[in-house]
Amino acid sequence: MIQVTDLTKNYNETTVLNIPNLEIKQGQSLGLVGNNGAGKTTFFNLLLDLIEPTTGKITTNTIQVDKSEEWKQFTSSFIDESFLIGYLTPIEYFYFIGELRGQNKSDIDTFLLQFTEIFNDEILGKKKYLRDLSKGNQKKAGIVAALIGNPEVIILDEPFANLDPTTQIRLKKMLKELVDNKDVTVLISSHDLGHVTEVCERIVVLDKGNVIKDIQTSEATLKELETHFAL
Repeated sequence: MIQVTDLTKNYNETTVLNIPNLEIKQGQSLGLVGNNGAGKTTFFNLLLDLIEPTTGKITTNTIQVDKSEEWKQFTSSFIDESFLIGYLTPIEYFYFIGELRGQNKSDIDTFLLQFTEIFNDEILGKKKYLRDLSKGNQKKAGIVAALIGNPEVIILDEPFANLDPTTQIRLKKMLKELVDNKDVTVLISSHDLGHVTEVCERIVVLDKGNVIKDIQTSEATLKELETHFAL
């Protein structure tokens, strides 16, 4: 599904990402963890062709992401609030994304019903623009929008940040149900080791741009990660 080959990203003389080889199979849920500056967001930005690699390439379904836009037809993401359109209300934004994904307004209205608990009566029907929502509610809107249209690849950067504990638990449950669908490839970066190990079947640890651990999630994974980051 996703193949990374000889990928590097340099800024001036500093290498911020160096991944010689990484393969993510279709239907796999991968958690990307690491301290600030480890290269997590850089990797996602390269994966979404938001920045250019210094060397190497990323292919998705054999499509090289910086050479063709065909991968956008089956890929969705939410990195931060810059992905939103601030002057739209949430429902206008959902309809807009739905139109891009071949969904009509009725489809979107039905789709949104499953997120009533997560929205907690704070997103829809309030006549607020996205720019006026709290960081947490902007994140909710962005994550839900990323799920519209049954994408094959979903990329979420720090989905649990800025969310209250109740919403974190509800989001974790939703993501676990999503990754149980083996037709969907899900990539999640997170500083929350507990949540990401519960949701993802595979964990990749980045340190200064390098992959230093690549492990299948088990009951021992959380303890292994906590020990690693405590050193």
